[in-house]
Amino acid sequence: MSDIPQSTPNQMVSRKATIMVSALSALIILMMFLFWRETWFGRQLTKSEISEYLADKEKPRRAQHALSQISDRINQGDRTVAHWYPSIVALADHPLAQLRVNVAWVMGQDNTEQLFHGTLQKMLTDVDPLVRRNAALSLIRFGDDSGHDEVLSMLQDYAVVSPHQGVLVNRLVEGNIVDVGTLLARVESKETDEELEIRSPVPGTVKERLLEDGATISVGTPVMSLSPEETHVFEALRGLYLIGTTADIATVRRFFRPPNGMSTGIAQQAQFVVEAIRNRAELENNTPPSPKNN
Repeated sequence: MSDIPQSTPNQMVSRKATIMVSALSALIILMMFLFWRETWFGRQLTKSEISEYLADKEKPRRAQHALSQISDRINQGDRTVAHWYPSIVALADHPLAQLRVNVAWVMGQDNTEQLFHGTLQKMLTDVDPLVRRNAALSLIRFGDDSGHDEVLSMLQDYAVVSPHQGVLVNRLVEGNIVDVGTLLARVESKETDEELEIRSPVPGTVKERLLEDGATISVGTPVMSLSPEETHVFEALRGLYLIGTTADIATVRRFFRPPNGMSTGIAQQAQFVVEAIRNRAELENNTPPSPKNN
């Protein structure tokens, strides 16, 4: 008989749990968020200028400048930034979607602030998909998986709907790459001489025109299907590494063979996600129930 001690099932489960917790902790620290472009906002602002810029309702770029510097201060461990937290939360209702996107990102930088946590949960119902996506990713840092469905949707095709009624005139064809704001189609209307447009709310690639030119459409009619963009896919996979469920595996496995144009890193990340999901499921199945109090 060997003198080498054999691990018991509980010890193996415990060891695997420790490894997973360590990996998850590292990923949370490294978790990046979408849509915060590396824009140079100029000189460092004083505290009074940050307050002034956050309150400027006429020039949203000034608020973005302030948010960028608040994010830097949070990452440097500057706790005095909490002074501006109520102002950041107030911007969650700003009419400019891009600013709300930035707000959702910044709030994910301090996962100890419950005021941010509650606001991010509300932002999951924002009308803009990029705001919802950033809110869902930020919530992961709070240990909150309430944005799970939004994160999963980032791996799926996106149906663009018309904000107008009239006659559809498509502009793009299958395979065209689009960014946020790309003109997808125009709508001709007898009710106005104004040129009506349908622009993309998300980046991606045109997968299919859902309707032909000349089709009569109403507000909310799906007109075009977009395949997901690589950066969004990658960040969604990193999020699902932490909060994915066994029901997500079929969707994730589609990226074992990434679509044309996507890097091989996507396939590797997808494999990591499936492995992490299966490990979590195994741990849950092998974890003994807590003893009941008599």
